[in-house]
Amino acid sequence: MTTPLRLLIGISMLTALYSLSSAVAAANSWEAAEAKVKKNPLKEAFFGETHVHTGVSMDAFIAGNRLTPEDAYRFAKGEKMMVNGSMHQIKRPLDFVAVTDHSEFMGEAYSLMNEGVPGYDHEIAKAFREATDLTTALELYNKYVLTPLAGGGSPHPDFYQGTEAVKSTWQKNIEATEAHYEPGKFTTIHAYEWTSAPGGANQHRNILFRDTNLPDVPFSSNDGSRPEQLWAWMKSQRAEGRKVFAIPHNSNESKGLLFAEASLSGKPVDRDYAQTRASMEPLIEMMQVKGNSEVIPNFWPNDEFADFENAVTIQQFNGRAFIKENYVRYGLGRGIKYQQQLGVNPFKYGFVGGTDSHNGTPSNVEEDNYGVGSHGLADQKAEGRSKNMLDGEMLIADANPGALAAVWAESNTRSAIWDSMLAKETYATSGPRMKVRFFAGQGFDNSYSSYEKLVKDGYSKGVPMGGNYTGSKAPQFLVWAVKDPIGPNLDRIQIIKGWYENGEMKDTIYNVVASGGRLKDDGMVEPVNAPINLKTGEFNKQKGSPELMAVWTDPDFDPKIQAFYYVRVLQLPTARWTLYDELNAGVTYPKEVKREIVERAWASPIWYEAK
Repeated sequence: MTTPLRLLIGISMLTALYSLSSAVAAANSWEAAEAKVKKNPLKEAFFGETHVHTGVSMDAFIAGNRLTPEDAYRFAKGEKMMVNGSMHQIKRPLDFVAVTDHSEFMGEAYSLMNEGVPGYDHEIAKAFREATDLTTALELYNKYVLTPLAGGGSPHPDFYQGTEAVKSTWQKNIEATEAHYEPGKFTTIHAYEWTSAPGGANQHRNILFRDTNLPDVPFSSNDGSRPEQLWAWMKSQRAEGRKVFAIPHNSNESKGLLFAEASLSGKPVDRDYAQTRASMEPLIEMMQVKGNSEVIPNFWPNDEFADFENAVTIQQFNGRAFIKENYVRYGLGRGIKYQQQLGVNPFKYGFVGGTDSHNGTPSNVEEDNYGVGSHGLADQKAEGRSKNMLDGEMLIADANPGALAAVWAESNTRSAIWDSMLAKETYATSGPRMKVRFFAGQGFDNSYSSYEKLVKDGYSKGVPMGGNYTGSKAPQFLVWAVKDPIGPNLDRIQIIKGWYENGEMKDTIYNVVASGGRLKDDGMVEPVNAPINLKTGEFNKQKGSPELMAVWTDPDFDPKIQAFYYVRVLQLPTARWTLYDELNAGVTYPKEVKREIVERAWASPIWYEAK
């Protein structure tokens, strides 16, 4: 019997009303739960992940990942999970997580991961599921992932079931994110990755939403491969009441395009472009598995700590070469230049860290806990890590476990963490859970009897990291850091300054405070002699300081010149994951591969706005 059209319309309207009422009820429940969480006006540091992929990302699935967003959240809470054939867990649970699966392949995940649905038994889908060796997986990855992302060939394999399949997968991600949100204890953030890579130039962005007001489907690079197209979509989402921002990552792989002086369409950066970009992208990912994007010794030879997880073999793949324009410190300086030229800074970025793990393992960042790698079949065992490559990226020995995002927020809730990210009161660490405070203002004490008094003064007499200092007098910078409870002591705190003067972008590094009274009157610091034990991996427990604090004023301050200032905290040397592989698995890495590293944190800049 045929159903009358009037009845079908009625059913459709009832379904829509039910969905709307359910969404409203969920939002009200969520807000009510958050309202019960106690707030700390002085804020607390929360550590989390803003960049991780599960089996929903097709490249991760091909490499062997069968974990779901549900599994990733459980892993982040400290549960043991089966990862690449081994039971694995992180040492310490996380405070928050944003699972960022690729939007480009969410429709494929529907057919790959749900037995019996259309496309599940397609020969290509079966080949994805049955790839058990690296060679086969790489062939599939190149054909069905790398080539489409670089703009060549069809963006979808033949088993793709269209937009409805994307909606189904996105909805499953949403449901998992809601199911694991525990306001005040563990925060989940609705998110995904937009993955544009024209000609292999990384333009990727992670997209984070504040609440449960979400689109039916995420915007992918198949819908628009230029950042301006993504921002236009985000603008339309905001017009519909959604709160969303983007986080670029891997500027080190961007072939100079992330901080370019023209859009991808060739149009020079103008005031409208600068305003749009600044409003859409408050943060940038400083470091992840595929390298640290702060600086590199090639272009900052006077920075004695620039040689840190630079992933130099990136230059062997995809026509990438290191240029100064790829690095965050350059981008911050270029932003100051635009500020003077256009009156707007498009690169006014705060800092976060992430992993980009394709194992579904949020923030598995400890060097001595990297036994399952981060990219499936390519690096799941030490033997493979010692000789394999991440296809199209680098040699695996050049990779690292990734970084952490740290956020100063009033509570461990979605709204508080998202709002602090938008305000850029964030910092990145290369893995350790050190705490860092950074304020600019006037009237700070030279020392404080309590941490509470220090923070109260920071907020009442200044602006925190991510803020703007607008006074005409040279700002005082109040900096404080405390070591990771399970890590070594701290070596020093530095402030990096950048400015634009006489047509030239400039930057310099100041040592602000050092352990053991090693800071000399001329600002120099004797290198600390605290080597690790190469036979055990143990770090030095005697030297350094568990806590460092200082009030510093720029001796070269010029009230007429705009500038950025950001903090870099360095801890004592520790063993790199490669040494642990040699000690625990008996493999041998080439001589040039490092066994020791100096882990660090980067606090978001404070900008001096000249009047």
